[in-house]
Amino acid sequence: MVIQLIIDFHTHCFPEKIAKNTIEKLSFVSGGLIPQTDGTKESLLFLMSKDGVDKSVALSIATNANQQTKVNDFAISLKSEKLIPFGSIFPFSDDWENELEGLKENGIKGIKLHPDYQQFFVDDERLFPIYKKIESLGFILVFHAGEDFGFAPPYKATPERLRKVATFIETPVVCAHWGSLSMGEDVLKYLCDIDNCYFDTAFGYGTMPKDRALRILDKKGTDKILFGSDSPWNAPSWDIGMIKTMGLSFDEEEKIFYKNAEKLLRL
Repeated sequence: MVIQLIIDFHTHCFPEKIAKNTIEKLSFVSGGLIPQTDGTKESLLFLMSKDGVDKSVALSIATNANQQTKVNDFAISLKSEKLIPFGSIFPFSDDWENELEGLKENGIKGIKLHPDYQQFFVDDERLFPIYKKIESLGFILVFHAGEDFGFAPPYKATPERLRKVATFIETPVVCAHWGSLSMGEDVLKYLCDIDNCYFDTAFGYGTMPKDRALRILDKKGTDKILFGSDSPWNAPSWDIGMIKTMGLSFDEEEKIFYKNAEKLLRL
């Protein structure tokens, strides 16, 4: 049997005029990662078609207060049959609340936060009113989770810290990179038992040991696992191939590749 649909829950693209410089900078600070797109929307759509991805969630990050509105305007412009954009806020901006309300009015379904790029610890109580507002507006909340190749420790979104957030709110919390990049043992310890906590598989190929992934799947189950690639840093086909080695049933693969995302996104 053939999987009917693939939804990639974790991709990135950038406005055309800054895409080249942004990709080059991110590649450099991350130690020379080789991008699989040129960072533009068109390049993302081409890779999706090549690798058999039907829809992608396009995640954006506001790394300072001044760029917040521009980042979200770009996100809104991406809305299409193929792309489902998520917005972002800079938590220490004066108008984060208005920005969230504007995103909701424009039909955006989720918010992405990257505590390392945005310089906050995920369990900093100053952020808790923001989490409550996100919850009240019905957004999905996505965090970069675990290590980041561009930063040194201490990392700001560890499984132990993320647990405090996911148990504080009822809104769906997606912890990227199999729950936390390079922190699988703590994912098993702190996150697998939280009902509103989802994991995406982004950047798993080449970073997630198969045995650890299988242990996470065994403890978490497949109902809260979302396929993701982290394109442009991984090609979707790489992470599709990785999941295909896990020995899952067809029904379990369907959940990961599209059914869980379809339900979460209300498609």
